[in-house]
Amino acid sequence: MGRTVTGATGEPVRQRRASRAPSPLFVGLVLASVVSGWALWTGYGNAGLFAFVFVACAWVVSLCLHEFAHALVAYRGGDHSVVEKGYLTLDPLKYTHFVYSIVLPLLFVLLGGIGLPGGAVFIDRRFLRSRLSNSLVSLAGPLTNVVFAAVLAVALSAYGVSDGEHVEFWAAVAFLTFLQVTAAVLNSLPVPGLDGFGVIQPYLSNKILRQVAPIAPYAVLLLFVLLWIPPINQAFFSIVLWFLDLLGVPEGLTGYGQQLFRFWLG
Repeated sequence: MGRTVTGATGEPVRQRRASRAPSPLFVGLVLASVVSGWALWTGYGNAGLFAFVFVACAWVVSLCLHEFAHALVAYRGGDHSVVEKGYLTLDPLKYTHFVYSIVLPLLFVLLGGIGLPGGAVFIDRRFLRSRLSNSLVSLAGPLTNVVFAAVLAVALSAYGVSDGEHVEFWAAVAFLTFLQVTAAVLNSLPVPGLDGFGVIQPYLSNKILRQVAPIAPYAVLLLFVLLWIPPINQAFFSIVLWFLDLLGVPEGLTGYGQQLFRFWLG
């Protein structure tokens, strides 16, 4: 039987280390992504079903990484409470407002193909050392989506676009890249409740913050209502498609990936 060593806070060191390990649920999501990706690659089974599983699981993985990035930067910036809250475990069940950060983003992907960013981790900003630390905590999430999209795009450009094979797999990858870009663009907007506002918030005056406070709880909801207005919708997706083109992701392949993902529509 192993020996338990107690740290300065009285918390067992073994327990503290375990609290930062990836959760079994996160590992399961990664494995589901790998297995469904293998099925798409080899042409095994129903391509639409496996594309759905691959994109859905990989999307939740990216949401976990998004929230983990917020927590990790906060930890480095001085807020060590994120360890006790379980935010460094990559466990979607540990994130506060599970519905807002996992269920609703999945629902928006199903309904409209928009990568809705989740707002799930509560950072105790009293412990952050500076305004820059505050901004970096907010910036970490969208940057995670950018890095995720860039890695997928590099793989797609290096292999998927050139070889002309495994089309269903690469189409699913293209759609997943599309979701990462929509999440990054959307979450970078300076709207209260989104990370883009969190980046600039430390530098705003108290007067401006007081003026914003009454509308802050409804700002994100209003934004998504506005996105259903055709001109605004077209402008938003024009920006997304411009970034995808910059990354070398073919629009047609992205559309095919979305079609596979929504296999129940035929």
